[in-house]
Order: sequence, then C-alpha cells, then structure tokens
Amino acid sequence: MAKVYPAEPAKLNHGLLGHPLLTLDALADLAAALPADEIEYNPGKLPIGIAPEDVPASELTAVETIRNIAKAGSWVALKRIEQVPAYRELLHAILAELRGVVEPRTGAMMQLEGFIFVTSPGSVTPFHFDPEHNILLQIMGAKTMTLFPVEDEVMFSAPVHEEFHLGLHHRNLPWQDDFAQKGRSITIRPGEAIHVPVKAPHWVKNGDEPSVSLSITWRSDWSYAEADARAFNHVLRKFGLSPASPGAFPAQNRGKALAWRAMRKLKGAA
Repeated sequence: MAKVYPAEPAKLNHGLLGHPLLTLDALADLAAALPADEIEYNPGKLPIGIAPEDVPASELTAVETIRNIAKAGSWVALKRIEQVPAYRELLHAILAELRGVVEPRTGAMMQLEGFIFVTSPGSVTPFHFDPEHNILLQIMGAKTMTLFPVEDEVMFSAPVHEEFHLGLHHRNLPWQDDFAQKGRSITIRPGEAIHVPVKAPHWVKNGDEPSVSLSITWRSDWSYAEADARAFNHVLRKFGLSPASPGAFPAQNRGKALAWRAMRKLKGAA
C-alpha cells in the first residue's frame, strides 16, 4: 500500500478469511437489517457497458438472492454497511490500520463507508468509476477487475468527469472495444485485495464460483478538492471557457476547489 497509494492500482493481502460477519448467513441477515434503499441487486449476465435504465430488474429479493447465490444468476450490493454497529466496528478497525500511510499523503480519512458484494458465478459489474479511495477485499470465490488510466481524457473527456461530480452523469460509463488495450486486469482470490485509485474506470468479472467481496472506502482532502475543482470547471465551461483539468495527485487543486465552495455557500445563503 505504501508503494502505490493513492495513484496506482495494485494487489494487496488481507487477513479477514473466516470472519463471522462475512459468511453468507450473516450477510443475508445484514441485507434484512439495512434500509431497502441501501441494497442494489441486478441480474449478473450484463454487458460491460450498459446504461443504468437498461439494467433489468431482478426477480428475487436481496435476502433470497444471497441465500441462493450459487444459482441466482445475480449480484447484490449491500451499501453503507456501517449503519449496522458490528459492521461499523469492523470497517473502522480495518481503516485504522491504513491511517499511517493514507493521512500524510491525502489528508484525514473522511466519509468512511463499506460495501459488500455477493455475486453469482460469471456475473459482470459494468464499466464505471467511483469518487472514493477504495480497497476491494476478496472473501469468497474469485473475480477479475480490469482497470483503466484515471487521467485518460481520450477515453472520457473532462466534461464527463465534471458532470459525474455534479450528479449529472451516472457512475456507469459507455464502453468502446478499443478501450480494451488500455486495461490492466488483476485477479483476486480469498485473502487478496485490490487498491483502486479514485476515479479509475473499471469493470469486474466474477469467477466460476459464488463470490463475496468487501469494499472499504474513504474520502480525503485531496479527493474532495479534485471533485470541487471539476465542478468549478463546469461553471467556467458554461461561460465559454476551456479550463485546464485538475492536476493529478499530488496537486492540491485548492484554488478552484475554494472558489466552488464559496459559490455553493453564497447560493445556499441566497
């Protein structure tokens, strides 16, 4: 982690195998405990690139899907698991081990959130990117994540990033076959993990067995500054300007970020 954080994807290791909160029975109970709007479940046989409105609805409930994951042909995302106290303690304990690497580079760890993915064999998580720092830990089964360069604006122009941070663009991204040559595939098995840089486009293919993965995420001063600088660029673009994209880490992007925050504050006071 110290060698790659925050800019490079890499395979890591973890020691969570056999944890009682991460069994299928425990996760079915977690699905029953979480608010309904914190659970996403989709059919597993999806193309790499699919518009969110084209994703068909699943025929099973989340609890039924988890208990029958070997044959359900689906994947379930249990979101913001820290709402349940036992899972909050687990998440915070894991992230505490990373503070010594993370905070000197990107600032305080904020918005600590956990996500668990329970996936049927062969399922695909479509091409997308996320705004958080993320480590995906494999608990059961295997999956292959194919990651793409963060700053490649040939793949996705600056306005795509700007609209994403303003909530105007869904996390799913359009796929083109010529992107494939730019991807790096990393396969993880139980006891292994992947560090996923902020906004690194990626898609995921599950292996031949049911899978359980834990995603631990956080935001930082740096990730918020990048997002706010992108949002300010969107404003500049509306005035006919062509602003430079925010700098990659370690650039702080502080000037544009502060300008955007001031604009939001003034708008809120109006």
